[in-house]
Amino acid sequence: MKLRVLARLIEIQRVLVRHGLDEFVRETHLYRPLRFVFLLSPWTWFQRRRAASRGERLRLALEELGPIFVKFGQAVSTRRDLLPPDIADELAKLQDRVPPFDGRLARETVERAYERPIGEVFSSFDEQPLAAASIAQVHVARFLDGREVIVKVLRPGMREVIERDLEVLHALAALAAANSSEARRLRVTEIVEEYEKTILDELDLMREAANAAQLKRNFAGFGDLLYVPEVYWDWCRVEVMAMERIHGVQISQMQKLRDAGTNIRLLAENGVKIFFTQVFRHNFFHADMHPGNIFVMIDDPARPKYAAVDFGIVGTLDPRDQHYLAENFMAVFDRDYRRVAVLHVESGWVPPDTRVDEMESAIRTVLEPIFNKPLKDISFGTVLLRLFDISRRFDMRIQPQLILLQKTLLNIEGLGRDLYPELDIWQTASPILRQWMGERMSGATMVRDIRTQLPEVLEALRMMPTLVKGAVQRAQDGTLSLQVEARNIAEMQRAIRDASADGAIDPGRVGLTAGSAAELFFDCAGAVKEGDGTVSPRVYRRRLGQVVRVLVAGMGGR
Repeated sequence: MKLRVLARLIEIQRVLVRHGLDEFVRETHLYRPLRFVFLLSPWTWFQRRRAASRGERLRLALEELGPIFVKFGQAVSTRRDLLPPDIADELAKLQDRVPPFDGRLARETVERAYERPIGEVFSSFDEQPLAAASIAQVHVARFLDGREVIVKVLRPGMREVIERDLEVLHALAALAAANSSEARRLRVTEIVEEYEKTILDELDLMREAANAAQLKRNFAGFGDLLYVPEVYWDWCRVEVMAMERIHGVQISQMQKLRDAGTNIRLLAENGVKIFFTQVFRHNFFHADMHPGNIFVMIDDPARPKYAAVDFGIVGTLDPRDQHYLAENFMAVFDRDYRRVAVLHVESGWVPPDTRVDEMESAIRTVLEPIFNKPLKDISFGTVLLRLFDISRRFDMRIQPQLILLQKTLLNIEGLGRDLYPELDIWQTASPILRQWMGERMSGATMVRDIRTQLPEVLEALRMMPTLVKGAVQRAQDGTLSLQVEARNIAEMQRAIRDASADGAIDPGRVGLTAGSAAELFFDCAGAVKEGDGTVSPRVYRRRLGQVVRVLVAGMGGR
């Protein structure tokens, strides 16, 4: 372990001890090898009982430890169903009440970024920050033409601090993976790598400005759901970003919303709609939706509108993951638990030899009791624990690429619980997803996708003769190697038969050609082994030549 990492671990230990929180680490079995640090540390010998509550001590410790730890506190603060009330109340303060840095440093950062005195850009600049977060803080200013603006400024020295703590996280993840099979199944090292990319992106405010502009464009046709402030590109830099100031009520100020006569039910339902619209229709979602980043515009309380800020973390999904995720949601909405199990196998999220019937039964046992119940009657803490049990039982591997989505979904669910506990998530989300699935399978969408992919297809066809010629040459030289699984060939044959039966392809030509090629290819793969297990180049080249000739003939070649 690097000396710098060990020094940081000792510093973390000192902070935990000073706030009376060292038992959290000592009781974590994954990190037993580090317990000697506590035993040898003089800070543990003279501990004094703290007057502050455990929630306050935890919040103060996270604030002192820095941005990565603050973000952790922000994420878990939205899960009041998983936390004791006293801890949840204190961690909620991390959403918008992180200690600020000196406003004079912010002014200096702005002037350095703009390469001019601040008075040449703004008629006024309030050095007292409007809000402070773990990575940056925001100041109210006014352009020379009178427009009110929010100026976001990075905290000084953030990159060095974050890179240091990321190094610590990598070390802790490696330690966990070395001491726990469960940590290896959870792929903690890959999760840390994914988190590293995410948080380093936050250090570039030009990237955040681009995210905001994209989100605003996406919701241009959904004006009743979400408002995104305007970005002032001329005054955006890596360390400074300027955007329109919005006036609204923070989502956490529930009493103020109710006093204004806000339609809380509509607000809660729209929150679910925003999530599913971002994930499935746009495939571009705000991934840091804790209460400190969400406001409500109540000019018309009967039709409230969300307004989002802080676009440093956004997520996208691979089309394959997006498809499987949508299919999973639809299967859950339909209570088709067998389909859920099959999708997990097809997606590779569980091993291919998983017993589908057993997984179906396990999923049904967890999900069936919570259907058609409002949020207030659902113990998501219990559900999550039971789902974790299922994942362990069936050796389900955590998908790091879905971590941001899972985090966002948990945030949305936590907000919904606070906002409108009677909300039925299933009934609200189902029509949205069904509409998207219908649009995805429509003729217009298919034509658009074909038009988009056609250049790539044509380019691949253009290159095919060259690729075939190269394959034949390598086969003749005896340098061609193939890895073929009988299961894949069988699946291809089955797909061809199904497509032929449905009339999707012409069995007289294309189907026959592809089927013949598949059969020959299978025979080729099966015939390359002699009795002693060695490859027979003669048989190999003959069979491969047959495959090539069938394919060329099917494409109209000579």
